[in-house]
Amino acid sequence: MIRILATILTVASLCCAAQASTSKSGESLPFNEAADANADIHAAMTQAAAEKKYVLLIFGANWCIDCRELSANMAKSPLSDLIRQRYVVVKVDIGNWNRNLDVVKAWGDPTAKGIPGVVVADPSGSTLYMTKAGEVANARWMGSEGLMKFFNALPQSRL
Repeated sequence: MIRILATILTVASLCCAAQASTSKSGESLPFNEAADANADIHAAMTQAAAEKKYVLLIFGANWCIDCRELSANMAKSPLSDLIRQRYVVVKVDIGNWNRNLDVVKAWGDPTAKGIPGVVVADPSGSTLYMTKAGEVANARWMGSEGLMKFFNALPQSRL
C-alpha cells in the first residue's frame, strides 16, 4: 500500500512539474520561473562574445498576454531569423512583480512602463538599448510586422 501511494505521489508531482511549463490551453510558456537569471545572463554574455552577437534580455511573465505574444512572434520567421542572427536571448521571469527584481533594477528597470521589457547589451554587459516607455508592452496589438519594425530599429552592427 505504501509503495502504491508513493508511486501515485511521484506521478502526481511529475504531472504538476510538466504542467508548470505549459498554460491551461496547452501552449508552452516562455518564461522559466525556476531559472537562475544571473547565471543565464552570464552564460549568454559568454556565448555572445564567442558568436560576435549582442545579448537580448526579455523581461516578462507567463501570465502576461503581451509577453507570450512577443515570445510567439520571436519564434516565427522572419523575426526568428533576425533574432537568431543578431542576439543571444535570455528571458527573465519577473513573476507578479516579485521575482528577479534585482536583475530588473541592475539593467535600468526596462519594465517601468510595462512588460515585456527589452534590453540589448554587448557581451561585456554595456547596455546599448533599453525600453523606457513600454515600447513592446502592447505586443499583442503590434503584430509580427510591428515587432519586426521594432527589432529592426535596435542596435544591429556585428561585433
